[in-house]
Amino acid sequence: MKIIILGAGRVGLSTAEILSREDNDVTLVDNDEEKLQGLQDRLDIRTIVGAAAHPGVLEQAGGPDADLVLAVTNHDEVNMAACQVAYSLFRTPKKIARIRSAEYLRHPEIFCDESIPIDVIISPEQVITQRILHLIKYPGALQVVDFAGGKIQLVALKAYYGGPLVGRQLRSIREDLPNVKSRVAAIYRQNQPIIPKGDTVIEPDDEVFFVAGAPDIPIVMGELRSVEKPGRRIMLAGAGNIGGQLARRLEQDHYHVKLIEHGSIRARQAAEQLENTVVLHGDAADEELMLQENIDSIDVFCALTNDDEANILSAMLAKRLGAHRTMALINRSAYVELIESLLDIAISPSQETVGSLLTHVRRGDMVAVHSLRRGAAEAIETIAHGDAASSRVVGRRIDEIPLPSGTTFGALMRKDEVIIPHHDTVIEPEDHVILFVIDKRHIHDVERLFQVKVTFV
Repeated sequence: MKIIILGAGRVGLSTAEILSREDNDVTLVDNDEEKLQGLQDRLDIRTIVGAAAHPGVLEQAGGPDADLVLAVTNHDEVNMAACQVAYSLFRTPKKIARIRSAEYLRHPEIFCDESIPIDVIISPEQVITQRILHLIKYPGALQVVDFAGGKIQLVALKAYYGGPLVGRQLRSIREDLPNVKSRVAAIYRQNQPIIPKGDTVIEPDDEVFFVAGAPDIPIVMGELRSVEKPGRRIMLAGAGNIGGQLARRLEQDHYHVKLIEHGSIRARQAAEQLENTVVLHGDAADEELMLQENIDSIDVFCALTNDDEANILSAMLAKRLGAHRTMALINRSAYVELIESLLDIAISPSQETVGSLLTHVRRGDMVAVHSLRRGAAEAIETIAHGDAASSRVVGRRIDEIPLPSGTTFGALMRKDEVIIPHHDTVIEPEDHVILFVIDKRHIHDVERLFQVKVTFV
């Protein structure tokens, strides 16, 4: 696939790196020459210095032959203009743009071929807000992602001493929870992946990924660690797009929310826009302020400013002063692994956004793609089309399907029924299939497996 990526920020770079490894023809465009230096050789991509929305730059980047334009510069208007130019001049088949402003997102009707021709809008703020909401809902989870419209979820958590299943074989889940549909999709032990089998024994500190119907998630979590009730007292640092949006969602769900903002103008705006959130003008790294606001009674503290260092320091302070759980938004990928040992959750905006982008880049009928373990693995939801004559999976038992190495079946969604597949389960047409892919080098093999023959109509 010929792909033009506009913008060499963290999202653009991360996406270019992933897609270039998958044998795509990738061209990366940015007007900052320093950002592009050395990338052409390191990532095996083309790089072009220039303005993303200029017709000549897009033509030089291969606009006439491009299958996809991915506009992820830091400016909504540049992204929109670039998609307009790509459509008007080259009729580019697919145009994806990152749009951050809530003003634009409130009017999705403007994004159409007759107005602003964007096929898919990616909003990092919405993606990250949803991620944090899941983590607040499921205390102890490291990651929670949705499939089948939220009816199936994949959860990652660390197994601790005292969990009923720790020290026992995986087949014990079925004995303990005979009426619960769930499956362990993968286990990471000391950062090494393990393909789970019935006789696999869960050890303390294992990172366990399991799939279950959304109502059963807390029950399965209880097999691996002591289950906590979701806390209702939340403190947020930063009233930017993410902080403001998250506060609005939390107060709608009747959480008790405090929002700290350093800038006086933004603090005043947040106070006017939010109905039931206590907005404080101050510094979240101010120990006196945090003690005054009873940080030791806070269930979840989230640092959401644009400053990595400020987020790290305020979250560490909140943890030391007694906040039960802490999360921090960390833009620099090099910081994420370092900080995870000090905080409960480090959230990488670029990794969260890349997963949303990949859903629309993968071949086959992909419904959802989620990047896991900082991009090392993926969980995907795809639809099985065709019939026994035209498909490699439809009409076949699970044990007859040649899954690539390191790939496991997680669950199926058949109409409104959640199915945990076994060796004799037969894939039917239009099943939604959830797969866990440990080795991303096999992504194309998975895509080809679910593609129907060209003769299928």
